[in-house]
Amino acid sequence: MTTTSAPDETSTPAPGTRLGKLPKLGYFGYATGDMANNLTFTFASMFLLIYYTDVAGISAAAVGTLFLVLRIFDAFTDVIAGRLVDKTYTKRFGKFRPYILFGSLPLLLISVATFHVPQIGETGMLLYAYVTYALLGIAYTLVNIPYGSLAAAMTQVPAERAKLATARTLGAAITGALLGIFVSPLLTPENDLQRIFTTITIAFVFVGMALYLFTFFTTKERVFRSVPRVSFRQSMATLKGNKPLLLLCISSLLMLSGMISSGTAQIYLMRDVFDALYLVPVTSGAQLLLIFAMAPFVPMIVRRFGKRNAYIGGTVIAAVGATVTFLAPDQWVALGGTLVMMPGVMFVAMLVWAIEADTVEYGEWKTGVRAEGITYAVFSFTRKAGQAVGGAVAAYAIGIGGYVAGTEVVGTSAEWGIRIGAALVPAVFVLASGLIMLAYPLTDRVHAELVAEIAARRSAETGVAVTSEDVEESVSLSTAAFSNDEIPTDPRPRRWFRK
Repeated sequence: MTTTSAPDETSTPAPGTRLGKLPKLGYFGYATGDMANNLTFTFASMFLLIYYTDVAGISAAAVGTLFLVLRIFDAFTDVIAGRLVDKTYTKRFGKFRPYILFGSLPLLLISVATFHVPQIGETGMLLYAYVTYALLGIAYTLVNIPYGSLAAAMTQVPAERAKLATARTLGAAITGALLGIFVSPLLTPENDLQRIFTTITIAFVFVGMALYLFTFFTTKERVFRSVPRVSFRQSMATLKGNKPLLLLCISSLLMLSGMISSGTAQIYLMRDVFDALYLVPVTSGAQLLLIFAMAPFVPMIVRRFGKRNAYIGGTVIAAVGATVTFLAPDQWVALGGTLVMMPGVMFVAMLVWAIEADTVEYGEWKTGVRAEGITYAVFSFTRKAGQAVGGAVAAYAIGIGGYVAGTEVVGTSAEWGIRIGAALVPAVFVLASGLIMLAYPLTDRVHAELVAEIAARRSAETGVAVTSEDVEESVSLSTAAFSNDEIPTDPRPRRWFRK
């Protein structure tokens, strides 16, 4: 995939090229990419534990160990994939889009195999589960790392990045809601669950390919890069001392650990504790409505409070809702707690991608090299670690509580194990993720100053003048937490934040 030809204008614009508002198809194309991603990611997050325990017949404790081991392994593959992406460049397709084109079909086919464990004895089934889930993680990484890195290459304008992040979140939410609405009600003992999972994953092959191809043909890499292929040394240099990225990674690890624990154990909570499986589609539908209702207000909230403060506020709301669910005496209070938790979780989910893209500029400001691949890979590494922790904690909590598949009435110990995995763990982890972000230094104002300095450096290096319009476009004060009359005349970052 790597070539020796120089970049052309179609995929890497020349310095000084105006990179304003993205075409509408670009937003839709980016959104469909995460819709396709979540046909494998969210489907596995929501249903793989219940598939392993209730269909394949693997114990919850064994599945917890499987999740912990393989998701940590998968996290390390992210770093390898990030380096592979940074080294890649094709004149025809660019840096990131080739992986979406060529990696999507293997990913979707491996998902089918993952949800089709043959009855070959306990040891054989567990080995099969380890192999297929490991392959699923590798295939997903080779598509998702380039997909996630693509946003930072499509635009440097924070307003546009916020729209891409919102579009991505909407795409993922649509898939998650549809899965909850249409798949969850089918998971009853009287149904042939193996046939259901096989049929759904095969259907996803065709739907997913259509979505990925739409993403490939409607997105474009538009941000100028002076170094198309980044060396290992340059990649490491962009990471060294990137405090904003480090703090965001820690916060995201905690946040995702809590959310994966909640998502993994939610079906057990509604089905086995409250005998209210019918409420799972209700929460999924409510999630979809909420995210569409919230999306128009995100830019306004960010302008008023800034991305960091809005992110922290979202974690507090989510933690309160999870606590209510943990203590709920019945399904209606649990539903109420879930509906309180949802807006906080979704707001953080919208903002985290835009914040991650900002850390790319910080690395470029320090080193002069844009390394979206390795930056996103390190970020994804910690998110995969969060998946490992969250999935394992939920499985262990359910297993230690004494849950037995097929039992009509769960005991008190099993009930509290499910409650801990579905609500208490999320409440503690999500609140901790917000506290971490109190130390995050890359506020909207500081990011604006960094982008202005990068633009000035580029102008000095290339001899192409940077106009005030260019600086304003790069800085994108429309999403910064200060007004237009506060545009910094000196783009140099404040002294405490300098190298």
